Amino acid sequence: MRYAQENSPAPSPVHVAIIMDGNGRWAKARGLPRTAGHRKGVEAVRRTVEAARELGIAYLTIFSFSSENWRRPQEEVSELMGLLRLYLRSEIAELHRAGVRLKVVGDRRKLDHDIVRMIANAEEMTAGNTAMTLVVALNYGSRQEIAHAARRLVEEVLDGRLDPAAIDEEAIAARLFTHGIPDPDLIVRTSGEKRLSNFLLWQSAYAELVFTDTLWPDFTKRDLEAAIEEFHRRERRFGATTAGSR
Repeated sequence: MRYAQENSPAPSPVHVAIIMDGNGRWAKARGLPRTAGHRKGVEAVRRTVEAARELGIAYLTIFSFSSENWRRPQEEVSELMGLLRLYLRSEIAELHRAGVRLKVVGDRRKLDHDIVRMIANAEEMTAGNTAMTLVVALNYGSRQEIAHAARRLVEEVLDGRLDPAAIDEEAIAARLFTHGIPDPDLIVRTSGEKRLSNFLLWQSAYAELVFTDTLWPDFTKRDLEAAIEEFHRRERRFGATTAGSR
């Protein structure tokens, strides 16, 4: 059964996307290295995936590594890639047992070959699962994604496979990394920052945005529930107006 606020006619969010922010600040507040915050953040991912499945969310997208994150110190990038390897080795079997399908979106060309192979194996293993879809945005940047889709359209036009007159919103969406995934209903960002940071810019056109001061390593099921409760309080008009509103 999908989560719904009591006495509320509003539907539950089908797709929740989360910008996981605050690992570094969590560690700094405790006198720990940033890598300790990232490791603690992995525990928050585990809790949140379980909570989302329990609440009946069909799609959960997490922003795990942006295309801009390569600019961070090499030691930190190496730690993040190591944590990714650990997650793929240790968590996929449990996701599979829980009926969770894994899908990774982003540009895989800069990733090490062993990581690409583990991702492909995990996606194949969980492809038939239907309890929930976990979408991991990895080496992902929305502007780059849109540029990639534009290049594909140009190539298809030049090859004579696509009529330029047929290029519309659906044609662009079909060439994004997220093709086949519904647009997010709700985007949550932790740590108090209030921006999208190049995350799902096309897909978030009508998403509700909720910002919480909670640092990602401290994020719990109750934080997710609070974001959903806020979602229920919103009036979603998708560009339309209602009587007495502008």
